[in-house]
Amino acid sequence: MEAVLSITGWLMVVATVLPLVRSEHWVVRVFDFPRLQITVVFVAVFAGYLAVREDPGLADQAFLGLMALCLAYQLWRMWPYTPLHPRQVKRAERRDDPRALSLLIANILMTNRDAEKLRALIRRYDPDLVMVVETDAWWEAQLREVEQTRPHMLRKPQANTYGMLLYSRYPLVDPQFKFLVQDDVPSIHTGVRLPSGDCVMLRGLHPRPPAPGESATSKERDAELLMVAKELQDQDRPAIVVGDLNDVAWSRTNGMFQKISGLLDPRVGRGFYSTFNANWPAIRFPLDHAFVSHHFRVAAFEVLPHVGSDHFPVFAGLVLSPASDGDPNRKPPPPSADEEHEARDKIRRAT
Repeated sequence: MEAVLSITGWLMVVATVLPLVRSEHWVVRVFDFPRLQITVVFVAVFAGYLAVREDPGLADQAFLGLMALCLAYQLWRMWPYTPLHPRQVKRAERRDDPRALSLLIANILMTNRDAEKLRALIRRYDPDLVMVVETDAWWEAQLREVEQTRPHMLRKPQANTYGMLLYSRYPLVDPQFKFLVQDDVPSIHTGVRLPSGDCVMLRGLHPRPPAPGESATSKERDAELLMVAKELQDQDRPAIVVGDLNDVAWSRTNGMFQKISGLLDPRVGRGFYSTFNANWPAIRFPLDHAFVSHHFRVAAFEVLPHVGSDHFPVFAGLVLSPASDGDPNRKPPPPSADEEHEARDKIRRAT
């Protein structure tokens, strides 16, 4: 039993330290994801080790100390995504506002054929914008009814799991798809004209993940996120970036994305809002995101019920604050010179 606990503990130490290496290989980057699961295992190993070794020697104490440091590090990285942390995006006082905008974001899993669950969810929540990814021609046909109340559309069905559909109740301004890094991975670039007359910049992303069968490294994913961040850098305009980013909220790349773009994460101070894997309750990560500029407040943010996919959809209700009510001090800290250099290097190598 002691040997099993020791081996498990050392594996968790390696899983904690490995993401500190800046390698882009998926074998390294995969350990960005399971911080909560690693923390739970650490606690179990720590308790078990104390139970079987009533009088731990110096080596045992050093091992326990190392595990305690790793556990503290994992808790520190996750702490912003708990109610104990100050909220990064303030709460909206009212939802019935001409400057309000609601979004439903869903990775529906291309092979999923239970379209009625998604349609029912859209009818129930009645979002102003619906963005669906992993959509092929079959899914485009199944969502025809969404067009009736959201006539402004941007559609790129694809059979490679990187298709995208966008339906909007409000007019789109200069809507287009761009292929920022890879020729078969599109991204949405458009403005959205609200009833108030305000125009919101919207970017919808679904980069290829670092995973076996997808990409050996995170190079392309990181570059796509950082290219959008650089586009938004120093722009004091209402902006939203949404989608299945195939990256967790607490990764280094996500942190760089926020610092460079200046966008805020509604989950900070509220919760994890894990969306993947919807079929595995013990192994879930926050992969589906909705970042907003400091111009917004949050009226609602929630993970929605299962729709037959391996992702849960996300609903975000946002309200654009009056110009005098903006709070630039809520912006993330600016990127360091090292982070700026790393971002430029990632973009250069991927494009």
